[in-house]
Amino acid sequence: MELEPGLFLYSGYFDRSAQTVLRDTIRKIVDAAPLFQPTMPKTGKPLSVKMSNCGSLGWVADKAGYRYQDVHPVTGEPWPQMPSQLLDLWSTVAVDAPKPQACLINYYQPNAKMGLHQDRDEAVFTAPVVSLSLGDECQFRIGTTQRNGPTKSFKLTSGDVLVMSGESRLAFHGVDRIFPGTSTLLKAPGRINLTLRRVTA
Repeated sequence: MELEPGLFLYSGYFDRSAQTVLRDTIRKIVDAAPLFQPTMPKTGKPLSVKMSNCGSLGWVADKAGYRYQDVHPVTGEPWPQMPSQLLDLWSTVAVDAPKPQACLINYYQPNAKMGLHQDRDEAVFTAPVVSLSLGDECQFRIGTTQRNGPTKSFKLTSGDVLVMSGESRLAFHGVDRIFPGTSTLLKAPGRINLTLRRVTA
């Protein structure tokens, strides 16, 4: 379903069985590359989500700024490989784009949220941003390429895939809230968001 030009929602792309396999795969990745607490540049204020990455590059945020790097900021180890399920997803919904280099793993506890922001730390914006939801539902908000532009919101449920491409690639977007108890996929209330990106040209 194309919600806006370039904004595609694949509702229920992953069924429960596929979600379970991917959940277990992500747990192994996080065992090797533990969740860390990102902070805002300059102020050092912690974000409300915890995160990790897989792929050849990983996105990090700290007082030094927003950036991609090839090692975990705490362990200093390379990021785990991106699982085949995510590479297959990319090849299906981003057919003409080069392979993804980074998968950001965001873990939202029930009270976590994400303010409106653009995904613009990449060197090229021709490849889409591909986002997968696992666990509790969330209220997702998206606007325009202008920070103060009009916005609309809708729910994302476990197994949904959202693709931001074309005119929507640089749209401001965020997560207003999590709806605890709307999924039994995870051991505790919360949501995992997996965001695939191509970083370099």
